[in-house]
Amino acid sequence: MSGFSTARLKMVDGQVRTNDVTDRRVLDAMLTVPREAFVPASRQALAYLDIDLDVSEGPAKRFLIKAQLTGKLLQAAEIGEGDSVLVVGCATGYLAALAAKLASQVTATECDSVLAAKARDALASLGLANVTCKAAACTEGDAAAAPYDVIILNGATEVVPQALLGQLKEGGRLVGVSAESRPPRAMIVTRTHGEFGHRTLFDAAAPVLPGLERAAAFVF
Repeated sequence: MSGFSTARLKMVDGQVRTNDVTDRRVLDAMLTVPREAFVPASRQALAYLDIDLDVSEGPAKRFLIKAQLTGKLLQAAEIGEGDSVLVVGCATGYLAALAAKLASQVTATECDSVLAAKARDALASLGLANVTCKAAACTEGDAAAAPYDVIILNGATEVVPQALLGQLKEGGRLVGVSAESRPPRAMIVTRTHGEFGHRTLFDAAAPVLPGLERAAAFVF
């Protein structure tokens, strides 16, 4: 077993399973998808550490969120084999690759066009033909492929993402970290009869996605 394969197994056993992720499909996806393929070569040695991993190559920081949070969000989303999924703020595409193992079709968006191109290359290298990555603001989603059964935020939001909620199917769900108040918490939002119900899942923290920050308050 290669060094990365061993590290991947240790990540799943030590970070993901121990955080109450029991869904076999999610675990199998995380055991299969090489996280190091979505990390710059200079940082591949960090690919399986229990951190929000910075994969940016410019001044704006972009991250792969922690593996344990990734697994818990995927489990909470209950992605079905026939589902259409939107991954928002995909960075280099790791979460999108995992979703592609679970769903019928995945659309991923990333506000950094350079990272979006890297995500496309990484996804193509793994032969994941059911995922499309586009450069787009995190606030916009992708209306062209909407509505979605599931929307997953690869990070946190400090505001209500109204445009994203509007792209959910009836019965669809959005999962991510809400940092509108403290402490931040992972949430699931479900659309039922045109209304949106919110449920707290667990305490969690993640970097806030660009464009989903709270507006700065006026101070004298």
